[in-house]
Amino acid sequence: VVLAEVIKAFGAPENAQRMDEARDNACNDMGKMLQFLLPVATQIQQDVIKTYGFSNDGEGVLKFARLIKSYESQDPEIASMSGKLKAMFLPPMALPPHAAGTGGVATS
Repeated sequence: VVLAEVIKAFGAPENAQRMDEARDNACNDMGKMLQFLLPVATQIQQDVIKTYGFSNDGEGVLKFARLIKSYESQDPEIASMSGKLKAMFLPPMALPPHAAGTGGVATS
């Protein structure tokens, strides 16, 4: 329930706008993502999870993330929602040029 509410909060117009502005400021630079996007994502999560007994700080968000992680392997729905949440504030990871292609496996 809490995870669904967090995902819903990211979709709220004011939060979506905040995330878009942070993404624009970050320009797909991982260091800038940490500087601009992560604090906004953390705040959005804090606003939801504090009503469920988590502390209203970064530690509360970390505890929430660890709890979700512990349930991912037991519940496919939680795993799916967790993936959606991560996709909202983590950039898609591109393969480095040397890893593209065969993935280090020899082909004949």
